[in-house]
Amino acid sequence: MRVATTWGDAREFIADQGSIGLVPTMGFLHEAHAALFDAAVAASDVAVASIFVNPLQFNSANDLKAYPRDLDRDLQIAETAGIEVVFVPSEAEMYPEDMSTTVSVGAVATGMEGDYRPGHFEGVATVVAKLFAGLRPDTAYFGKKDAQQLAVIRTMARDLSLPVGVVGCPTLRESDGLALSSRNVRLDPHRRSEATVLSRGLFRAAELIDDGMLDATILAGVVRTEFEQVGISPEYVQLASQAGARPLESVDQPAFLAVAAWVGEVRLIDNIHIDFVDGRPVPDRGLTLSSQSVLYGGSSDTCC
Repeated sequence: MRVATTWGDAREFIADQGSIGLVPTMGFLHEAHAALFDAAVAASDVAVASIFVNPLQFNSANDLKAYPRDLDRDLQIAETAGIEVVFVPSEAEMYPEDMSTTVSVGAVATGMEGDYRPGHFEGVATVVAKLFAGLRPDTAYFGKKDAQQLAVIRTMARDLSLPVGVVGCPTLRESDGLALSSRNVRLDPHRRSEATVLSRGLFRAAELIDDGMLDATILAGVVRTEFEQVGISPEYVQLASQAGARPLESVDQPAFLAVAAWVGEVRLIDNIHIDFVDGRPVPDRGLTLSSQSVLYGGSSDTCC
């Protein structure tokens, strides 16, 4: 595995290697990233990962400072998964001092995360656009856990005619249902137990969808009821379209049901995607680890 810290080295390392599969990350890798790596390795001639904690997508300087980092462990996980090139740029390499261009994607970035994290998706779209332009991947892989982000990136790639296939991969969950996130390590035991309310509420809604309930208000209501039982108020519970992340009144197209909440000092998000199979909506609850996550010192080979 080769590690590049400049655009020039990264392009040199992947030149004339065939099809390129890219997995953009912010590091502190875990099994969900490893699953994206597996997908890229399986479908590409050369699998590339980027590791860059993007300051443009943080709304709080404290949140940026608190974001966990462990580059040595990250590189080990990437190499084990079969990644051939890892791009680890500095902030100065990614954002030159005189840079004045950013990418805004319009309506898809409004509502939900767009309301509570102003400027976040402009930061996401800018860094991903730079990675797409600078590394020229054929395919890029993202987790479905960040459902609105996935819609933002697909919209950006379409609108800018970027020749990149954007693939969404299933959400990975810890054994009790909590969606894998580097933020989980910041939860104390009590808050860690409370945090399962996100997936518990979504799974209750998924049961209703399985039984034929498609009304957005009722689905959101059952999620909110779970939150009320633990005394936490979600920032939002929203049914939205997969294509443009637009609010829906019912499940009448591929959709996702998303939730965000502060659990103590940690903000968490989660969702279930709802796909249509033979004309019937089918909720995707994601995949579950079989043992403790590498986030807490477990083996990285624990899925699923």
